[in-house]
Amino acid sequence: MNILRINDSAPDFNLKNAEGNTFTLRQFRGKPLVLYFYPKDDTPGCTKEACSFRDDYREYTQNGIVIIGISADSPESHRRFAEKYDLPFILLSDPEKHVLKAYGAWGEKSMYGKRYMGVIRKTFLIDKDGIIAKIYPKVRVNGHSEEILKDLNIK
Repeated sequence: MNILRINDSAPDFNLKNAEGNTFTLRQFRGKPLVLYFYPKDDTPGCTKEACSFRDDYREYTQNGIVIIGISADSPESHRRFAEKYDLPFILLSDPEKHVLKAYGAWGEKSMYGKRYMGVIRKTFLIDKDGIIAKIYPKVRVNGHSEEILKDLNIK
């Protein structure tokens, strides 16, 4: 597996959102991007992470930064999740896990001694030219959005 590093070109994607519209990384050229990978819609940690991005959304958008969340959940699951928590940013569905794997966000996990394959919570800052500017490989949900804003010199 190819491991992504800072200054690498971010892998492009072609994924659908909750409304069935297709998005690619290329269409966001010219804008910095927070691309975050999360395990599952409407679960405690993922909800907390999404709601923190929602709560800080104005600070991101006032600075021209786009937020995109990606999981293996279906577009319909994303629609329900976004409606329930009033999430204003894009959620994309990767059921085949091609993008999750390309970004190293799919791999072996362990819970209570049991090993299984799943989504690894990970975030990438991608600059306006599509280059990876920063990687958060082991995201802690509490304070994650604030940490990104501080790293971007916004907060």
